[in-house]
Amino acid sequence: MLEKVVNVLREVTPEPPRHHLGRPYATAYQLAIALDTRYPEVARELGFEIGGADTGRHNSLAQYLGRQLSTRIAREGDMSAIEGAFLSGDHMVALEFVDAHGGHHASSLVDSGFPLTMFRLRPVEGRP
Repeated sequence: MLEKVVNVLREVTPEPPRHHLGRPYATAYQLAIALDTRYPEVARELGFEIGGADTGRHNSLAQYLGRQLSTRIAREGDMSAIEGAFLSGDHMVALEFVDAHGGHHASSLVDSGFPLTMFRLRPVEGRP
């Protein structure tokens, strides 16, 4: 699974390339959508939907990915190939994502008091 997530994160490139801020972060929702697009069998095998505020389910692929990646980062520290951050929900009223099939996924974390998790490949010396 980690290899698939790394492949998805590798496809998230900065604009313009080699920007001094490095690669952009992708939210757990964006990762879930990209993973489901590229590897649709993963969500099916895990029994998860991508996620969102109106799914009526408490467990989602986005939540699963966020939890798994956060746990890995905590365990491996600077040795992790992936780094994480939070996006504050302050002054945010909505955050909506669109999947490859045109489906809309509104973040269930907006106005929840919890920040959204974001992830990117950790910079490697000589490469952002």
